[in-house]
Amino acid sequence: MKLARRVHLEIQKHRSSFYGVLRSSFREDGQVKHSNHGRITGLALEQLQLIQAAFRGDVVPKDSPEAFQVLSSKEYGASCALLALAKELGLPQMIYSRNEPWVNDCMAMIIGRILYAGSKLSLSHQWKNTVLWELCGVSGPVDVEQHCYEPMDRLLDRQKAIQKALASKYLRDGCLVLYDISSSYFEGAYEESEIVLFGYNRDGKRGHEQICLGLLCNAQGCPVGVEVFPGNTQDASTVLEKVKELQTEYGLKKVIFVGDRGMVTQANAKELEAVEGLHWISALTHQQIVQLLERKVITVELFDEKKAVEVIDPENPHLRYELCRNPESAKREGITRQRLVNLTQEGLRKIAESPRKVSDEKVGARVGRVLQQYKMGKFVVWKVVKGKLDWSLDEAKIAQEKLFDGCYIIKSNVPVEQMAEQKVVASYKSLSLVETAFRNLKTVSLEMRPVFHKRDDRIQAHVFLCMLAYHVQWHAQQRLKPLFAKDGKGKDRQWTFSNVMERLKALRQQRVKVSGVEFDQLAEAEEDQKEIVQLLKGKKA
Repeated sequence: MKLARRVHLEIQKHRSSFYGVLRSSFREDGQVKHSNHGRITGLALEQLQLIQAAFRGDVVPKDSPEAFQVLSSKEYGASCALLALAKELGLPQMIYSRNEPWVNDCMAMIIGRILYAGSKLSLSHQWKNTVLWELCGVSGPVDVEQHCYEPMDRLLDRQKAIQKALASKYLRDGCLVLYDISSSYFEGAYEESEIVLFGYNRDGKRGHEQICLGLLCNAQGCPVGVEVFPGNTQDASTVLEKVKELQTEYGLKKVIFVGDRGMVTQANAKELEAVEGLHWISALTHQQIVQLLERKVITVELFDEKKAVEVIDPENPHLRYELCRNPESAKREGITRQRLVNLTQEGLRKIAESPRKVSDEKVGARVGRVLQQYKMGKFVVWKVVKGKLDWSLDEAKIAQEKLFDGCYIIKSNVPVEQMAEQKVVASYKSLSLVETAFRNLKTVSLEMRPVFHKRDDRIQAHVFLCMLAYHVQWHAQQRLKPLFAKDGKGKDRQWTFSNVMERLKALRQQRVKVSGVEFDQLAEAEEDQKEIVQLLKGKKA
């Protein structure tokens, strides 16, 4: 006699995968026998367990509060998308040829800088909120020493090799290279540091020690190298070594070097002229423009708002001067100068009308402080007689200065047959891409400061990490251009890079429990999220 039982699912394992066997068991003539009815393959263990529970009749009714539980939720979409982009760019292989744990830790810090800017300690605590560390091979709690500080030390040792790999990919012989310097201020004590020093702060942040940052980008603004200089470094003093770096370490025999005003000075011009294969584009300082006027190489009438006017220096025929005028800059400079003149007048009136009797020396010192504060001394004629100040504005000089509002001169030794004047001007204006990079590095998105490290090598590694993060962000922004291009304007504008990342962060991985079975479930992407992911993959949405 045969007594049948209902069908059940038996889960079995073959190597690293699981499969289910549909079976029924029955008793025949006092013996238990089995009958196989087929296999279920291609499903995860958790899915097989749910089917197994259904055969047992253990599935909780759908209207029961115990039917579906979300046990935890972590950010998934942004970390996954940016890591995939970084891997497609070949960044892990540039960091190190072998797939070692410290390389994955560096990738977590690079992507984490974009998504969770802050200290390394705060990033290590994000393991509870994001799958970033899991995607990079770290499960459970993250140790900041093991997974952040030690990999940073390894990364710094590899900086030259990594930058060489970046240069070989994004720079070509004879190409345009953009270079600029900025500064980043520090708070706190750095007595033992050799690089955190007082110097000229490019952000106007006085009273703080700082470091200087030299950033190299290709013509499109993609960063390929960064160097940390002591805080008292002058821009021009770094140019020659940076040019040698391009030629010796990156193998560029010919290069067009583009640097901001003051990069090419009388002190380094002869040395740069002696470098074979080098051409450069820079801009003149105000003092250098005045010198050209005094030599009568240029006149005010040559500056044009619509096009660049080229002038060749008769004493240096290989030098080209592109004379330009920006009406918007002219307006801003006029407003700024008038404001400073007004403040200077107010300060001098207070001194002149003061009833106190003081010595000529003390009055002169007060005048000097006012003129130093507003930098308007060249427009003031003054003298002190018997403790009284007599002063007036030199209106002729002010009028002469107004003629140069918005005027600037781009200086280059690139041959005319190699680059037309409008191209020279456009190449110099490309430096705005480096300024954009600095804004993103320092404040807008990556928040390089405040710097929480005290050791010079860790400071350098932190800056390099931030540059690599911006490298990934730059590529992401390039791929997202179609999304930004079709965005609205004003109140209808929706997309910024930050908002794009937030939309991806909304794609979460949830730990779910159904009928006693736990498994991970990814959120279903909405249409705009699908479009973003496709664009970051380099595909049309």
